[in-house]
Amino acid sequence: MATAADGVGSIAIDTSQLNMSVTEPAAWATAMNNLGMVPVGLAGQQLVTDSICVRGFDPNINMVTGITPVNPMLSSMGLVAQPPPAEVPVIKEIIHCKSCTLFPPNPNLPPPSTRERPPGCKTVFVGGLPENATEEIIQEVFEQCGDITAIRKSKKNFCHIRFAEEFMVDKAIYLSGYRMRLGSSTDKKDSGRLHVDFAQARDDFYEWECKQRMLAREERHRRKMEEDRMRPPSPPAIMHYSEHEATLLAEKLKDDSKFSEAITVLLTWIERGEVNRRTANQFYSMVQSANSHIRRLMNEKATHEQEMEQAKENFKNALTGILTQFEQIVAVFNASTRQKAWDHFSKAQRKNIDIWRKHSEELRNAHSEQLMGIRREEEMEMSDEDSTDNFSSKKLRVDESALAAQAYALKEENDSLRWQLDAYRNEVELLKQEKGQLFRTEESLTKDQQLQFLQQTLQGMQQQLLKIQEELNNKKSELEQAKEEHTHTQTILKILQDQLKKNTKEFAETNGRDESQANEINVLTVPVVSQDREKNPEKRSQPLKSEKEALLIGIISTFLHVHPFGANIEYLWSYMQQLDSRISANEIEMLLMRLPRMFKQEFSGVGATLEKRWKFCAFEGIKTT
Repeated sequence: MATAADGVGSIAIDTSQLNMSVTEPAAWATAMNNLGMVPVGLAGQQLVTDSICVRGFDPNINMVTGITPVNPMLSSMGLVAQPPPAEVPVIKEIIHCKSCTLFPPNPNLPPPSTRERPPGCKTVFVGGLPENATEEIIQEVFEQCGDITAIRKSKKNFCHIRFAEEFMVDKAIYLSGYRMRLGSSTDKKDSGRLHVDFAQARDDFYEWECKQRMLAREERHRRKMEEDRMRPPSPPAIMHYSEHEATLLAEKLKDDSKFSEAITVLLTWIERGEVNRRTANQFYSMVQSANSHIRRLMNEKATHEQEMEQAKENFKNALTGILTQFEQIVAVFNASTRQKAWDHFSKAQRKNIDIWRKHSEELRNAHSEQLMGIRREEEMEMSDEDSTDNFSSKKLRVDESALAAQAYALKEENDSLRWQLDAYRNEVELLKQEKGQLFRTEESLTKDQQLQFLQQTLQGMQQQLLKIQEELNNKKSELEQAKEEHTHTQTILKILQDQLKKNTKEFAETNGRDESQANEINVLTVPVVSQDREKNPEKRSQPLKSEKEALLIGIISTFLHVHPFGANIEYLWSYMQQLDSRISANEIEMLLMRLPRMFKQEFSGVGATLEKRWKFCAFEGIKTT
C-alpha cells in the first residue's frame, strides 16, 4: 500500500514537471490513463499498455487495489489538505466521493482569484455547481473541510456554506478550480467547475466584533490587574483623635520601631486643629516625647561614628598588611632580575617578569602614598593638639616656683589623655565641619531673607513715594486753580461794586430821569456780568495735556450720552477699569471738573439716599449758543 501510494505521488510529480499542453489530446489522455480513469469524451480501451501504468491499478474501479479511495497525499488530514506554503508548488489530485468526483485544474493555468478576506470570515461562496447537484452532495464534498453549520443553496447553481471555525474556510478555498462530475455521467447538467471564494456575512462580522470586544475587555482587565499589582500600597488611614488613641500614641512615641508611624499621626492631629485647652497637656507630653527621641538619635549617631572610626582603623591595618606583601612581591621580582637567576630565563619569560615587576611597583607606590597620606593627616592633627598643649603649658609655667608640682602633674595627665584625644579627633573635626556648614547655611538664609525683605520694603516705599508725589502734584494743580478762581472772583466783585457805586451816584444825581434809562443801565450791567461769567469757565477749563485725556473724554462722553439720567463716579470708574486698570476714580473726577461745559454734576435723593450723578451737557451748551 505504501509503495502504491509512493508510485502515485511520483507519477503526479513527474506529470507536473512535464510541459504538457492541454490542446494535445494524446498526451492528456495518456496522463488520465496513468491515473486509472477513462478520459472524458474519449471512448475505447487504454491508450497505453499496462507496463507504463501504475502496477496494481484497476481502471474499472478507478482506484489502487487494497487502498481506500482517499487522496494518498492527504491521508492524515482527511479529504482536503491545508494549503502548502507559497514557495512550494501546489500539486492537486483527483478527489473521489461517493456521489461525485472532483478533477483538479490544469497546473499550468494561474490560480483562481479571490476577493479580500472579510474579518472573521466563516462563510464561503461556491459557484459553478452542476445543475443536478443537491444539498446532500454539496455537504458530502465540503464536510471534509470541517463542521458545517448552514448551507444556503440557490436555484442558479451557487450556494453559501457557513463553517464552525475560520480555518475551515481555507480548506474550502483549496477546492476552487476543481471540476465536479456527478457519478460517471457526461451530461453538462451533471458537471461544473467550482469557484470557491470568501463571502461577507453579517453573522460572521457580528461574532468577530463580539470576539474582539471580549479580547479588548480581557486586555483591559489584564492591564488593570498589572497596574494594581505595580501600584505602591496606599498609606494606612490615620485615626481620629481620642483620649484612648492619644494614650496609645504616647506609648508608640517611646518605642524606636514605631516612632516614624506615630510621629506622622501626631503631625496630622496637630494640622487638623485637635489642639485645644482640654487636650493641650496631652499634646505637650507627646511633643516632649518627640523631643526626647532626639537624645536617642544622637546616641545612635555616636555609635555609628565609633563604628566608622573602628572601620577606619581596620582599613589602615589591612592596608599596612597589603603594603608589606607588596614589598615582599617586589623583593621577589628584584631577586629574579639579578644576573645569577636572570640568565636562566628565556626572552619571553624575562619580558613577562619585567612587566610584572613594573606593575607591582606601581601598585606598591600607590598604596604607600595612600598610607602616607593617612599618616600625614594624623600627624597634622597631632601637631595641632601639641600646639594647644604647649600653649596651656606656657600658661602654667608663669609661676614655676609655686606651681611646679601641679605643672608636672598636668603634663603627665595631658600625656595620658593624648591617645584618648587621638581617638576622638575625627569626631571633633566632623562635628566642627557640620556645625560650620549649619551656621553658614543658617546665616546665608537669614541674610538672603533680610535682603529680600529690605528689597520688598524699599519697593513698597518707592511706590508709596510715587503715589504721594502724584497726589502732591494734583493738590498743587487744584490749589493753583482755586487761587486763580479766587482772584478772578475778587476782580469781578470789585468791578461789580464799582459799577454799583457809579450807578447809585448817577441815579441820585439824575433822580428825575425815567425808568427807561434805568433799564438801559441794567441792560448794560447785565451783559458785563454775563460776559465775566462766561470768561470764568473759560479760565477754569484748561486745555488737554495729552492724547490719553482726549481719549478718556471721548469714552466718558459716549458712556454718559447713553445714560441720560447720569451715572455716579463709582459706576463710571468701574466701566473705565475694564479698559485701563491703572486709572483711578479721583483722576476721572478731576477731568470731569475741568470741563464744566461738557459735564455737570447733579444731586438726587434726600438724606441717606443722596447721590451725586454726572451728566453729559455739551449738546445743551451748543443749543443755547
